[in-house]
Amino acid sequence: MLWFVGLGISGINGVGSNAIKILKKADVIFLENFTSPIGKQELSNIKKFAKKKLKVAPRWMVEDGKAILSEAKRKTVVLLSYGDPYVATTHIELRTRAEREKIRTKTIHGVSAITSVVGECGLHHYKIGRPVTIMRELPSLTTVYDVIYENLIKGSHNVLILEYDNDANFFLEPKEAFSNLLLTEGSQKRDVINESTFAIVASRIGSKDQGIIAGKLSSLVNTNFGKPPHTIIIPGKLHFTEYDAIKTFAKCLDEPLDNSSKIQKISQQMILKYIPKARMVLEEVRRLFKDDKAMQPVIENAHLYLDDAEKFQSQGREELAVLSIGYAEGLIDALRLSKGIDPWTQSL
Repeated sequence: MLWFVGLGISGINGVGSNAIKILKKADVIFLENFTSPIGKQELSNIKKFAKKKLKVAPRWMVEDGKAILSEAKRKTVVLLSYGDPYVATTHIELRTRAEREKIRTKTIHGVSAITSVVGECGLHHYKIGRPVTIMRELPSLTTVYDVIYENLIKGSHNVLILEYDNDANFFLEPKEAFSNLLLTEGSQKRDVINESTFAIVASRIGSKDQGIIAGKLSSLVNTNFGKPPHTIIIPGKLHFTEYDAIKTFAKCLDEPLDNSSKIQKISQQMILKYIPKARMVLEEVRRLFKDDKAMQPVIENAHLYLDDAEKFQSQGREELAVLSIGYAEGLIDALRLSKGIDPWTQSL
């Protein structure tokens, strides 16, 4: 028998009576310690409760799963974890393997840290976009940047989980995460993150000394957030009740802002950039062919394609607008090539 038991965010003292019964009846308790940080005091509390039945399970043991499944075939085993057991995909995979090996599984769910953080910050749960983890390696932030962009385009809020390593006692600081996001913006140049971006840092949620500080990145990069763990939220479009809640629940260094309002789709950025350029080149081409009547219909078609692009843009049909620009540029390039001008290396 294999039980998956979530401790929630308050530790062993916050679990329900049903979970306590299961833990007392268990033959072996594996405490998973990699999906959420576990403080020394909390680990001590769990050890006192579980006594000799407790085994700390590092990441490799849960991912490998063989020792846990072997015990579960003969005994009542509990995999104990912070938050909810199935926030971690590793646990879902382990349960799948257990069921396929004819090992009975049951679950006691716990409060997820993610849902707790969102609620404590006063945000609406249904507006949360895809969560993502910020690692210390700068190249990995390209994926984080893309996720933030995609969420903000939809008006969704971003939950950014910061890397930690229990064994090495490493916790990524929010200030380092912000600095790396700004560096990533410097290379991506989509104006997704800047010093005016409004963010929330939720620290030690569920503990007695939890703290929530919000403000622009320019303010937050100079802020001391205290001991970890920390979670960053970059809000998208704010409902007025969310705005009021942030002002009430958080220490606001700046007024809450809608980070989604300034975000443009890549297609919109392309349209704004390429229509003016194409029109400028088209006028040059028109002068080159002013005496060539045979080419006037081609020039006119290029002009009409650009008109279509602007019309589609005004209708919010960005894909068709980009397509129309492409048709126009194809005709323009063909005209330039006919005059011996390489459109990729020469300007008019």
